[in-house]
Amino acid sequence: MRKPLAAAFCALAIAGAGAAPATAAEAAPTGVGKVADTGSATSAVPDVVTSVEQALSGLNPSAKAVNLAGTVALSNCSGSVVRMPDSEADDPALVMTNGHCLESGFPGPGEVLVDKASSRTFSLLNASGSRVATLRAAKLAYGTMTDTDVAFYQLTTTYGQIKSSYGINPLTLNDKHPVAGTAISIPSGYWKRVYSCDIDGFAHTLKEGDWTWKDSVRYTSACNTIGGTSGSPVVDEATGKVVAVNNTGNEDGERCTVNNPCEVDASGNVTVRKGINYGQETYQIPACFGIDNKLDLSASGCTLPKP
Repeated sequence: MRKPLAAAFCALAIAGAGAAPATAAEAAPTGVGKVADTGSATSAVPDVVTSVEQALSGLNPSAKAVNLAGTVALSNCSGSVVRMPDSEADDPALVMTNGHCLESGFPGPGEVLVDKASSRTFSLLNASGSRVATLRAAKLAYGTMTDTDVAFYQLTTTYGQIKSSYGINPLTLNDKHPVAGTAISIPSGYWKRVYSCDIDGFAHTLKEGDWTWKDSVRYTSACNTIGGTSGSPVVDEATGKVVAVNNTGNEDGERCTVNNPCEVDASGNVTVRKGINYGQETYQIPACFGIDNKLDLSASGCTLPKP
């Protein structure tokens, strides 16, 4: 829910950070959030990533221990292979991204998608950002933009098969609420870049256009995520666990419009923070997945919206 990547390229060029690639039009994202368009992240985007990385490399001096291993590039977004705290090696692996990154388009307010057919593919990256495999979905297990902005694809491969074949471990979702002041990194599989900053605090309610999200993570300004980073995991640098999924930011200082989310406190007071970006917490999600990574929205402690 951010500006098109083409616009981001123009901004870099104006700033003297590097020339916009000739193929930028193929990878231009559209619509809500930090989402890319339908250009392939495994075809057009790698052709332009090198020049962009060169332009951006000096802006990321402290990625610390967090790297790109286990992240994935979607056709229009970023994502990651994730496990629940109790997931086992023979469980079907899950890919997490944003609800607004679905191939079917943005879910409407109140819409929840469960167990939908999908054969979507994902480029699996190693620590340095090289593509080591193409993973395929067996189905969309869950997707919504209501209360949160998240989607989970169940893959045709298990965690153990991915580890055995490619040496890549999944990222683990933390089942504890994140804490303000925590150092975080946001590895984007689409851009092959890691953003680092701190959790600045939390928005009681975040409103953007027709969508409303609850208890969102607000980053400090150093995490200036751009189009294509939608769906990236937000990783606690101390534990290496995922505490949120990156999804949006206020671009122009407008109030509660698409690409310009606003914060609403418990009393209804609205705050606009131009240039500040946000993610959606994931600590509540493990309660919704049981044995064999099976989704159970009726399980005790599961607060994800139901269809």
